[in-house]
Amino acid sequence: MLSAIVSAAIVVIALTLFATSGANLWWMLYAWRTPETYQGTFYLPAVREPCHSFSIIVPARHEVEPVLRATVARLVDQTHPRVEIVLAVGHDDPSTVEVAEKIAASYPGLKISVDHSEVKNKPRQLNTALADCTGDIVGVFDAESLAARELLVHVDEVFQANNADVVQGAVQLINFQSSWFSLRNCLEYYFWFRSRLHMHAQKQFIPLGGNTVFVRRAVLNEVNGWDGNCLAEDCDLGVRLSALGRKVSVAFDPGLVTREETPDTIYALVKQRTRWNLGFIQVLYKGDWRKLPTRRARSLAQFTLLQPMSQAFSGLVLPIALLTAVIGKFSMIVTLISFLPALPTIAMLGFDVAALRAFGQDYSFHVRARDYARLVFFMPVYQLILSWAAVRAAFRFFSGNFEWEKTAHVGAHLSTPAIADDAA
Repeated sequence: MLSAIVSAAIVVIALTLFATSGANLWWMLYAWRTPETYQGTFYLPAVREPCHSFSIIVPARHEVEPVLRATVARLVDQTHPRVEIVLAVGHDDPSTVEVAEKIAASYPGLKISVDHSEVKNKPRQLNTALADCTGDIVGVFDAESLAARELLVHVDEVFQANNADVVQGAVQLINFQSSWFSLRNCLEYYFWFRSRLHMHAQKQFIPLGGNTVFVRRAVLNEVNGWDGNCLAEDCDLGVRLSALGRKVSVAFDPGLVTREETPDTIYALVKQRTRWNLGFIQVLYKGDWRKLPTRRARSLAQFTLLQPMSQAFSGLVLPIALLTAVIGKFSMIVTLISFLPALPTIAMLGFDVAALRAFGQDYSFHVRARDYARLVFFMPVYQLILSWAAVRAAFRFFSGNFEWEKTAHVGAHLSTPAIADDAA
């Protein structure tokens, strides 16, 4: 009797994980399904005269001057004629306030917004800065973001051509050779912004990215800005706007991506993913996704927002299920089914190798043989790290710990050869 129960549990777990990983793989490859789909992911040529004004908020906390100054310099250098920049800082962070004031002295017209909220986090700084914005469109760039010079001109074109309420641009982590895990981290961003977010926009449910995202100021004011209590304020905003039927356009071009750096340590990566996962769980429990107009969109939202939970679940039970199936005395069919989740994983590994080659071509990077070797060899370790972060997020959620764990910026992306060449 016990053996039958264990066998049934293994089969259910294996089939669930197989379905979950298979769906994620299919959605991650959305951009490459057909030539038409692939071409439809790119920015439109900027043929119209810019007709919108932009307010760009740069939330900064515990930042060093070289990193923040490089970000501001790229924004000031935009070819778009009407851009204002608002540096959002906290009153309890005097060192960053001082850095912001030094930078503002170099760029007349740059605004500094000081958030006096008792609880400090990114969405509260954004909401405080929103009151200082005067542009038609409000954009958000992280403190270590390097924007392409012609980005806003192309974003303006997308707003005009598509009559969009929101435009999501692409972000790419760039320092792929900094560490063994930075390579996989960069590739995750490549799949997410190059492909999967386009699928979400097409399905009319999109968890927005918190960087290089542009929203009409009137729309932001209508929904009262960002949720100041949410650790994934970008995802939450995307869910609420999707539920209201607002039009979101996603666009990609390797020459127009915003370039950033990976977390510098494994623990920093775990803290970052813990915060993201915890934010997704918050958004799931808030329930705004239930207001989406179609059942298909609601199912996609629920699946996406449950991903931290499913990742935590798989990280805990998959090794146990595989080990039990191998050492236990189960039928051949149960043993074979237990290995089904490995099939999408193996397929994904092949796509990872192909994507790394495409990544190198898109950004003119020389991808070495050892980079491919690291990609393959460290895949299981990286998945364990992500599972650890998911378990950590679930534990923090149920224990009521919603502390904002900030990711430090060290400027690793500034020393990447392609960045230096581009800046020159």
